[in-house]
Amino acid sequence: MSHNAYEFLDHELLSRLGSLPVESRTAMIGNVAGRHASPHRGSSVEFAEYRKYVPGDDTRRLDWKAFARSDRFYIKEFEADTNLRAYFVVDASGSMAFAGKGESKVAYARRLAASLSYLMVNQGDAAGLSVCTEKVHLEVPPSRRPAHLQRIFKTLASLEPEGETGLVAALHEIAEKIGQRAFVVILSDLFTDTGELSEALQHLRYRKHDISVFHLMDPQELNFDFERPHRFVDLEDGTALVAEPSLIADEYHAALDDFMRNVRAKCNDATADYQLVATDTALEPLLREFLINRIPKGR
Repeated sequence: MSHNAYEFLDHELLSRLGSLPVESRTAMIGNVAGRHASPHRGSSVEFAEYRKYVPGDDTRRLDWKAFARSDRFYIKEFEADTNLRAYFVVDASGSMAFAGKGESKVAYARRLAASLSYLMVNQGDAAGLSVCTEKVHLEVPPSRRPAHLQRIFKTLASLEPEGETGLVAALHEIAEKIGQRAFVVILSDLFTDTGELSEALQHLRYRKHDISVFHLMDPQELNFDFERPHRFVDLEDGTALVAEPSLIADEYHAALDDFMRNVRAKCNDATADYQLVATDTALEPLLREFLINRIPKGR
């Protein structure tokens, strides 16, 4: 694959971040040996605990030193390591096309999803992609094969936001479809009913998935720094409103603050890792902080 095949990939950035692992915050279940903690016991190098021997146990795991000390048989148990599977859920609704003075929200989501997918596959884990609108739900199943990245990048490159969001339905579908615990990364402006969003996040939590939410917002959406009358168009349903910004600014900020508090609370309730990201945020420090914060303490 050419290094210039996809303009949203910064290979120098990826090289600098390559030494930082993408870690899971919860125990994972996979089908190959890997670096992530599993809820099952195994025979890796990380010692977990002793338990008393019972008939049928593998006698090769008897600890003879413990027997010499106590005259009792004990079995050594170890933490099994496993691989991590990630689903990057990219909201491709019309509102994600908004770009104030910089890049659009979907362009930022594209760079973020592509970078994390690359880092995951590069460390031997599986990455998959889910792109959702109200009418379309495109899915690239997770795979550990480096060649699989080409399919993810091609799908990201072809994104054309339109229509209303299908995020909630997509999250429920993913929660039902994934048979094993996974790392679910949501990239969206979250312009949806917060009650319905909460139900979808709780569905993922019930299935024991590790959830990360990147709440992408344009600086103009956050600051509402318009200086003259504007015609504001809803990019999802097409409705329009002509207004004098200075007359509605206070009401807008109050509604936005209420929305942001509500979204953060719903994510916290579902133990989702929540991060508000303005689309003028430099990608490298954002990713570096995100990856470092996920490394288990004491490692």
